[in-house]
Amino acid sequence: AAGLGRTTMSPRKACSALFVLLWVALGTAVVDVVQSHQGIPPSVVKLWASAFGGEMKSISAKYSGSQVLQKKYKEFEHSVRVEEIDGLKLVKRLAEDMEEMFHKKAEAMKRLVEAAEEAHLQHEEDPELQYEYFNAVLINEVDEEGNNVELGGEFILQPNDHFNNLSVNLSLSVVQVPTNMYNKDSAIVNGVYWSEALNRVFVDNFERDPSLIWQYFGSAKGFFRQYPGIKWTPDEHGVIAFDCRNRKWYIQAATSPKDVVILVDVSGSMKGLRLTIARQTVSSILDTLGDDDFFNIIAYNEELHYVEPCLNETLVQADLTNKDHFREHLDKLFAKGIGMLDVALTEAFELLSNFNQTGRGSGCSQAIMLVTDGAVETYDDVFAKYNWPERKVRIFPYLIGRESAFADNLKWMACANKGYFTQISTLADVQENVMEYLHVLSRPKVIDQEHDIVWTEAYIDSTLEDNQGPVLMTTVAMPVFSTKNETRNRGILLGVVGTDVPVSELLKTIPKWKLGIHGYAFAITNNGYILTHPDLRPLYEEGKKRRKPNYSSVDLSEVEWEDKEDVLRNAMVNRKTGTFSIEVKKTVDKGKRVLVLQNDYYYTDIKGTPFSLGVALSRGHGKYFFSGSVTEEEGLHDLEHPDVALADEWTYCNTDEHPEHHYLSQIEAIKLYLSGTEPFLKCKRELVQEVLFDAVVTAPLEAYWTSLVLNKSENSDKGVEIAYLGTRTGLSRINLFVVPDQLTNKDFLTAEDKEGVFNADHFPLWYKRAAEAVPGTFVYSLPFSTGTFPNKSVVLASTAIQLLDERKSPVAAAVGIQMKLEFFQRKFWTASRQCTTLDGKCSISCDDDDINCYLIDNNGFILVAEDFSLTGVFFGEAEGAVMTKLLSMGSFKRVTLYDYQAICRVYVESSSSAHSLLDVSFAVLLLEFNFFSWWHFDLSAKAQRASRTTLVPCDTEYPAFISERTIKETTGNIDCDDCIKSFIIQQIPSSNLFMVVLLLLNATEHNESLKCERLKQQKDRRRPDTCHPYHPEENSMECGAATGLSASHTATLLTLLLHLFPR
Repeated sequence: AAGLGRTTMSPRKACSALFVLLWVALGTAVVDVVQSHQGIPPSVVKLWASAFGGEMKSISAKYSGSQVLQKKYKEFEHSVRVEEIDGLKLVKRLAEDMEEMFHKKAEAMKRLVEAAEEAHLQHEEDPELQYEYFNAVLINEVDEEGNNVELGGEFILQPNDHFNNLSVNLSLSVVQVPTNMYNKDSAIVNGVYWSEALNRVFVDNFERDPSLIWQYFGSAKGFFRQYPGIKWTPDEHGVIAFDCRNRKWYIQAATSPKDVVILVDVSGSMKGLRLTIARQTVSSILDTLGDDDFFNIIAYNEELHYVEPCLNETLVQADLTNKDHFREHLDKLFAKGIGMLDVALTEAFELLSNFNQTGRGSGCSQAIMLVTDGAVETYDDVFAKYNWPERKVRIFPYLIGRESAFADNLKWMACANKGYFTQISTLADVQENVMEYLHVLSRPKVIDQEHDIVWTEAYIDSTLEDNQGPVLMTTVAMPVFSTKNETRNRGILLGVVGTDVPVSELLKTIPKWKLGIHGYAFAITNNGYILTHPDLRPLYEEGKKRRKPNYSSVDLSEVEWEDKEDVLRNAMVNRKTGTFSIEVKKTVDKGKRVLVLQNDYYYTDIKGTPFSLGVALSRGHGKYFFSGSVTEEEGLHDLEHPDVALADEWTYCNTDEHPEHHYLSQIEAIKLYLSGTEPFLKCKRELVQEVLFDAVVTAPLEAYWTSLVLNKSENSDKGVEIAYLGTRTGLSRINLFVVPDQLTNKDFLTAEDKEGVFNADHFPLWYKRAAEAVPGTFVYSLPFSTGTFPNKSVVLASTAIQLLDERKSPVAAAVGIQMKLEFFQRKFWTASRQCTTLDGKCSISCDDDDINCYLIDNNGFILVAEDFSLTGVFFGEAEGAVMTKLLSMGSFKRVTLYDYQAICRVYVESSSSAHSLLDVSFAVLLLEFNFFSWWHFDLSAKAQRASRTTLVPCDTEYPAFISERTIKETTGNIDCDDCIKSFIIQQIPSSNLFMVVLLLLNATEHNESLKCERLKQQKDRRRPDTCHPYHPEENSMECGAATGLSASHTATLLTLLLHLFPR
């Protein structure tokens, strides 16, 4: 094609390029030119646009079959029933379905708890017990002579598709013991022995509910029993660091929510190894805190030092972001001076008291963690003033180092304040000793025998990766208690049972087809964190599938950011039922495009869980659905055609519930369901009926496309490669006009193209964009969805099929074609050579050296340019001054978007200090939405000097651009020093295209996400429904075993306990 690949630049073009460079770097203003100039004849440009638009619509309509399909739906217009969706009724029914699903999981856990407690009740502890069990690491291991190693007998493993083809044993569980613990320790062997009774319950649960995946029991002794049995593999150092007692599901189930102040001694005696152990101890304590807990860290010597200075006199939520932030500050602690523990304790007590009075925080247990190498006295006066006789604040001293001179004083503090004392001599002692406090906090719950069911926030389980990457999970867990009478007042926690629930299980209950093209369902926790939402992005760098550091604590306000007052979020956190409406800006195509929608939200709580459910419906076609009717015989006949497929992630029939159905495709399952011969196969009858209807209505397209393929005179240059169709029920049809090996873009409409296919929570990108276009027009675009950069080989064209000729019409389907980019561009250059003169001599041409021709879309991306390297580039980068003019004239508008889940690449400069300095003020690259690459010169130079980069969570603000539909033609002039540039933008009829278009004004802005004000921010949250801070029967003398109290201390303590603390 003429003009393709040309790189020479005329003097006038050089002038324009120089101006654009100055505009980008210096923000030079663009001014109107008053004097007259010989411009481009508008009539010629209009002719070019009409010629190109007419031919492209003809090609697109012909090969997509859009008119054939529209006519077919018209035939059924009077036999279908159109209904407006009742959003509240829909969300309530969805919540009931999810409640039933969650209830089944909880009932399975109750059966495990009952079995575990009964087994323990019947078991007599035997210190000499010898028992061979299946160790998860040692199973099927043999020694040099070929014999099974101890604790590693023959264990049958078979691949199972329900567990992502991992090799498992569905009859038995395995036991994992942390590497730092002895496999045959008496306490572990006894626990493993009585917990063998869980095997039969594991199997029974799985038979009752085949959708269950991992079930497990985490023992308070440290071992972890997992079903089904699977072999564990240590890391390259032969270590398995997993300790079930450190997991959120264990901690949440074992304890009540808590407010914690951590006091760290930084006096001179804490220098060296002691301070290192102290830092690790604090970090391990932070590991045990969850989203329902609140904390702060105060370092003390002769003065008090809040580890985060901007958070004086308050506590913050123990979410992952806050804990990581405090960990960074731990490295800044250094030891000097003397320790004034009385001052530190006073500050901690007053902080807890004052914060509790604000009504924020956990509103339940309170504790002070004391990390020190000694205490010169017992500070009775401080405890008498702030904590006695109620003892609402528990004291947990951690004695750092091997010296025991001050052990008596510290243990006294623990025993007198319902806490627990431990001594930590080495780094290896840290984790096990930190865990002890959890068992103390669990005592009231155990004595009350309150088996609270807890649900965790969403997290990633890498063991069950599917084709989409790691699987997002939530866990339901319940505590297991000792029910023996002789141990009742000691409140002995035996452990926690749990099972994982993939978030995809929730999505299966959602009728995506009834939510419309842009509609979606979402769920949040009592803290406002997202459990499931189509805009949640837990991973970055798609090919590497890396987790974002704060992926599990993304707040609803960070994705529904248009709700500035948090009206929707707070209503859902408080478990209300209601509605809410707002205009939203939804990004698509990797954040490069935006759809402006008016959304109505409906929400309610999911009973029996801490979750709330919401449904978003877009106004217009999104508020209506229709139902048609055909015979089952007709529908099945047309559904079984080879070109028909159903959405992979939609559930038409439940093939997971019974093993004999696992291997059925959804179409096979529908056929079996309609035969009536399989009573145990459950299908969504209404959805199945609508799929059959769509199959019948769209069937004529198959014959139509086949006729085009067989007609050798059609598509002789193979410019059109694929025709495709999608309907509101997830049914799709694909027709190839070339053999598969000749496809220019082989990823389109495959699992690799995530935005281009029906997913569990969204319609295809081409479907969504077509639905928002003017009826009867085609939307053309270069696909971004298969990579960060546009695919410069094909163009997609799609259009929506309306059911009715009225405003309230639902969108029944969308059709489109994939064509070669070279074919599309050739049609453009041919159209741009047409003339209005009779003699055929054109006054202007795109081939002229002083003329630049562009074809851009409604978001400003270039589809055709004389310089082929500009294909897919934002128009503003090529012609910045023109884009600025278009914005000022109203032909395009800028929309500001926000991303609170971004990961930014930050340049790190080396310094003379031991730690690298992180400069987040320059050279930030937004990895996921790598929009534009405009760098300020100084920043680029600074980036080149940087020694390395690092990735950090960040909040970003960036622009997108949308054309104004009502403006068909725009003209203007731009002054660029010695030259004048005039321009015309002409809309291409029946399309989203313009003959010159759109630009960005400035690079993505980066804001540090951990600013002090954000740390202080306390969003509304709902506390867990239960709280067990203390119990009158609790035996508080179980307060530490690392050392014994002296006789005088013991006598004094007993006197105090008997006379002052009757409870």
